[in-house]
Amino acid sequence: MSDVLDSAAGDLLQAAQQCLAEPDPLRKVALTQHYAVQFRAGRLKAPADAPPPEPIRMPGRPARPTLVHPRDLPRRGLGSVEGRAAFVHAIAHIELNAIDLAWDAVYRFRGLPSSFHADWVSVADDESRHFMLLHDRLQANGYAYGDFDAHNGLWEMCEKTAHDGLARMALVPRVLEARGLDVTPGMIVKLRAGGDHATADVLEIILREEVAHVAAGSRWYRWYCARENVEPRPRFMALLREYAGGFLYGPFNLEARLLAGFDEEELAELIEQTELRGQVLASTTR
Repeated sequence: MSDVLDSAAGDLLQAAQQCLAEPDPLRKVALTQHYAVQFRAGRLKAPADAPPPEPIRMPGRPARPTLVHPRDLPRRGLGSVEGRAAFVHAIAHIELNAIDLAWDAVYRFRGLPSSFHADWVSVADDESRHFMLLHDRLQANGYAYGDFDAHNGLWEMCEKTAHDGLARMALVPRVLEARGLDVTPGMIVKLRAGGDHATADVLEIILREEVAHVAAGSRWYRWYCARENVEPRPRFMALLREYAGGFLYGPFNLEARLLAGFDEEELAELIEQTELRGQVLASTTR
């Protein structure tokens, strides 16, 4: 990889573009980790006179996995090796997408404090480690990344919010990625009950570090709101209605979400909306 490691020439935005464009997952991970080290050492900076970002497009992806609609993904239990491998593959796919989500935030949103770049370069670096932990679990079970189909929901939301940093911070970290805070504890319990402690240990690491990633989204969402002089809670609810049907699925991991920057009033409103929707759905099926 020595032929490309210095091609960014000190330009953080070029480094982000290179990581986004790389189709090979292991090479994407290596580039990400290399540039994270360079950034922390002060050798990568975003030029003050950079031109506007290029229009968003699909990042580099390998030929496999095949991307399908979420409803076309088979449901598998955790009781078999194949089922556990399919589950690990799904999480690995999320983590690979999350590398690109972080780099796109670095590349796309301009005129922001250097601490914005620091947060999202750090997130990309973490996500690359998470991908490798899951990659290794797949290999330990006789599988590889690409052996199962996957969906493109995370990147589709990234594309929908490419025009608006406030919407991106609200909807990608605080909606899509925060969902992992809610569902991962239950998955850890099931894996341990089935004796797969190695995968459960990996998910414990990911859960702990994802709290900080969602917190970065909360922090910069509120920064955007303050800059635009809008109230964070009603704007968040409005963005949910516009992009996500107006609600989030519960139940919520309240402790993790509080640590990740949600406030108690916000969570109470989300819970109320979820309960009301449940009542409406129940009434329509009687």
